[in-house]
Amino acid sequence: MSVDKLINLGVTLTLIEMMVTIGLGVTLAQVARVAQNVHLVAKATIANYFLAPAAAVALIMVFHPHPLVAAGLLLAAVCPGAPYGAPFTALANGNVPVAVGLMVILAGSSAILAPLLLSSLLPLVAGSGDLRVDTLKIVTTLLVCQLTPLFIGLVLRERRPRLDEKLKKPGTRMGIVLNIVVFITILVVQFHLLRQIHVTGFAGMLLLVVAFTAAGWLLGGPGAGNRRAVALSTGVRNVGVSMVIATGSFPNTPAVTAALVFAILQTVVLALAAAAWGRLRHNEADAVEGVAA
Repeated sequence: MSVDKLINLGVTLTLIEMMVTIGLGVTLAQVARVAQNVHLVAKATIANYFLAPAAAVALIMVFHPHPLVAAGLLLAAVCPGAPYGAPFTALANGNVPVAVGLMVILAGSSAILAPLLLSSLLPLVAGSGDLRVDTLKIVTTLLVCQLTPLFIGLVLRERRPRLDEKLKKPGTRMGIVLNIVVFITILVVQFHLLRQIHVTGFAGMLLLVVAFTAAGWLLGGPGAGNRRAVALSTGVRNVGVSMVIATGSFPNTPAVTAALVFAILQTVVLALAAAAWGRLRHNEADAVEGVAA
């Protein structure tokens, strides 16, 4: 088996494991409560499937990166529903149930919408490069590797709650280990491509993280808790999905490197931002209590 196929297999297995674990940590009642808030779901959908991709296309046109780098960044833009949205929201003292519900709704819908968006927007950012993706193949892959495992996890949580309690912690730990192994493997294999990323490239990726988060914040109200939940759920993109598409459609290219570097950057930046956000809200609460006293 070639290195490219081995990496694609590792990324795919990681996505499957992560989706099952997400399902194990969520109840259908939680998802239903968020889904019933049609106004909030509609705004989150616009932020994730319209504003985020639009911001990515705009920045790509400004920075003019290599077509394959542009493809990697566009992949991140069209893949919401990351498992880190909920823990980051908790860190920021936001509305965690909303973040959990949105995570499942976005992760499930992206199996269909992400490939369709990618095939539509890729020609806009490809420049002179003739980049194409097999939309049907990607949809089929994500239905099998993303939506089905997510559904299995949800069903296990509902039907076998005791089994869920036994599997959730080890599943979370295994997901972390698999992500680290896959990330390190890709970094080693593509180190020569990683060295070619300039400072302007990192600046552009940082601007994308800010743009994605701002889109969620603008549409996340009413209420500070909801805004933080939607902002962080929009800001952090689904690394597993973007890497599965990248390694399957553009193996051993700058597209994989760009998607990976963006994944690492967004995770570090938003973890720090969520912690600072949470600390700020904690200080505000202390100030209010001090005035009341």
